[in-house]
Amino acid sequence: MLVQGRAAAPKSSRPLPTTLHPNHNSNHHHHHQHQDYRFSPSKSLDFSTWFSENLYKIIICFFLIATVAAVFFLRNTGDTAAFLYLQSKSQPIEKTLPFPHINWNHIPPIADTASTYANFRTERWIIVSVSDYPSDSLKKLVKIKGWQLLAIGNSKSPRDWALKGAIYLSLEQQASLGFRVVDFVPYDSYVRKSVGYLFAVQHGAKKIFDADDRGEVIGGDLGKHFDVELIGEGARQETILQYSHDNENRTVLNPYIHFGQRSVWPRGLPLENVGEIDHEEFYTEIFGGKHFIQQGISNGLPDVDSVFYFTRKSGLEAFDIRFDEHAPKVALPQGIMVPVNSLNTMYHSSAFWGLMLPVSVSSMASDVLRGYWGQRLLWEIGGYVVVYPPTINRYDSIKGYPFSEEKDLHVNVGRLIKFLVAWRSNKHRLFEKILELSYAMAEEGFWTEQDVKFTAAWLQDLIAVGYQQPRLMSLELDRPGASIGHGDRREFIPRKLPSVHLGVEETGTVSYEIGNLIRWRKNFGNVVLIMFCTGPVERTALEWRLLYGRIFKTVVILSQQKNEDLAVEEGNLEQLYKHLPKIFHRFASAEGFLFLKDDTVLNYWNLLLADKSKLWITDKISKSWLTVSTKGNSDWHGKQAEMVKKVVGSMPVHFQVNYKDAMKSDQSITICSSEIFYIPHHYVADFVDLVSLLDDLEIHHKIAIPMFFLSMDSPQNFDSVLSTMLYKQKPPSTNSTIYSARAPAIHPWNVSSEQDFIKLVRIMAEGDPLLKELVLR
Repeated sequence: MLVQGRAAAPKSSRPLPTTLHPNHNSNHHHHHQHQDYRFSPSKSLDFSTWFSENLYKIIICFFLIATVAAVFFLRNTGDTAAFLYLQSKSQPIEKTLPFPHINWNHIPPIADTASTYANFRTERWIIVSVSDYPSDSLKKLVKIKGWQLLAIGNSKSPRDWALKGAIYLSLEQQASLGFRVVDFVPYDSYVRKSVGYLFAVQHGAKKIFDADDRGEVIGGDLGKHFDVELIGEGARQETILQYSHDNENRTVLNPYIHFGQRSVWPRGLPLENVGEIDHEEFYTEIFGGKHFIQQGISNGLPDVDSVFYFTRKSGLEAFDIRFDEHAPKVALPQGIMVPVNSLNTMYHSSAFWGLMLPVSVSSMASDVLRGYWGQRLLWEIGGYVVVYPPTINRYDSIKGYPFSEEKDLHVNVGRLIKFLVAWRSNKHRLFEKILELSYAMAEEGFWTEQDVKFTAAWLQDLIAVGYQQPRLMSLELDRPGASIGHGDRREFIPRKLPSVHLGVEETGTVSYEIGNLIRWRKNFGNVVLIMFCTGPVERTALEWRLLYGRIFKTVVILSQQKNEDLAVEEGNLEQLYKHLPKIFHRFASAEGFLFLKDDTVLNYWNLLLADKSKLWITDKISKSWLTVSTKGNSDWHGKQAEMVKKVVGSMPVHFQVNYKDAMKSDQSITICSSEIFYIPHHYVADFVDLVSLLDDLEIHHKIAIPMFFLSMDSPQNFDSVLSTMLYKQKPPSTNSTIYSARAPAIHPWNVSSEQDFIKLVRIMAEGDPLLKELVLR
């Protein structure tokens, strides 16, 4: 209706602007005349006169329209190379770019005081970006012993993203951390990992493995591939091969040649260097300890660019490229660079400043530009990059990236490397040099003013979370290179492996030893019973197997003394938990493991309603489970508490958070008699991981077991099946006076002979009448 009303207005009510008097704004005395003129009839328009008078305006408009159309055409017709050429010819930003001024001595600290992980600290972190639900590779990555997985979400991540053992930071959680960099990172990109790096440093990081969710660490152990420790007892005291610096004109090289793949090149290698496929004439050697950035090679789908990906494929088959796992790791000397990515790279604390991912370039170029930028600055502190043989298997999802996503690489990376090698700074502190280099790169057009501001925010955040910038070392780039004598040369001839392996699917079967199966029961037929005998096993071992072997998958008996004839294994009761992982491994297909001391009777028929997916323990029985204050204690409890505190401090995040939530105070410990407890299959790996944290610490079984249970899950999630067991601290004068067939278990009970066993079986027959058959035999 409104549109129709406007259309119905007479056209003569608003004359064309060109009919107005040319001086109508200059003479006030013509005001009334102009008022009357508004309503006078329109004059005819002389088009030829108007065209000649406005010709220059028409030409300018036409030129602007043509320019916009050309750019739009180039962007949308796939002629990316032409568009990139135009971009590469653009001038660097003007010199009026403001340089950030930072008061380095007055940066307030940023502490995590509100998040769930405020009290969590650990030194080794794996950081990934996630846009989808946890992949199979990520589920394996989170299980790597001794490392904490941190997943960084973005706008594409599912809101209910979760993975046991991982810390997940959603967009909302990232925003609440108080970091300056949050204002710069895009919502939908993996470069939000910069927030995760700061979070890790804030929570004690000393080593960071930069990864993605498509790679699986070969053998599941990062320590077997990388040099996780650079100093101390855990460091490898060995020399490292280094590329020769004999050729002063060489500034970048392809490390894949060293590992057997001459015709494959990494993402970020300048295309003009792809044809350089000759192997090294010779290498030199250096001592380790300063390789603060360690770049791993990926089997399967290595980190290649879109040019390689689309030109080397013959169809839809997945890449499965293999590198020489026996080739030695190799270092880069000052003056020579190599592509570094965010998919498979180990960073040590001295290079944490180099983790910053630029935000003004394309996502496929961000980590590569970061790598070259970081390598140049690494020389300022005497550090270097080392490339390692295959460390992960990365699976090809047959999904390549468009060439346009790599425009910042193929257009600028060659010029960038030359610029970085030639760059010099007179600043006296590393962070000042970092900011100066970022500013210079913006002036040269490698990234924009946004990344200069981002760098300033990044450096301030690093200081705010407690990071100490490394000291500078004198560079030797401007000095003549040291001559390489014949005795300094080391030879290594790389293997020549096939460039492309077509993906094949392999299938197989795995068999498991399931032990001595006596008799199946619907409920406990796949549960292993582990018994510890304090009495003489030669009188009771066979009887225990006869009683409980009818119900459980098998019965494993431990005792202070080993007895091979009775298949009794040796075990130390004070640290009995250290024997359990071997049993878990032996019966890997078991549904769960029930531990029982021989001074406790198990009425298994009362356990049928228990949830076998939950943990069972006597936490509801005050006489069995109690908390003891250790404040100021120097006795046995105090010593045990000190060891517990040490173990808790080394726990991964999910264990540490659970334990601290349950205990509330580090001035107390929990003691549980631990005569009976149950561990379901899906907690076995957690239990084994916790046992491994104790090393040689002699924490008592009564202290370790409750500590493990409180770390694995919250007590409110434990099954309460054992809460009604009959429990006495001292044995009664007669066993039969405390027995009840309606209780799930009874403690204590003494069985030291065959006659004691017969009495027990007879009384248990009230709950299981079939037991009478055992007595009659």
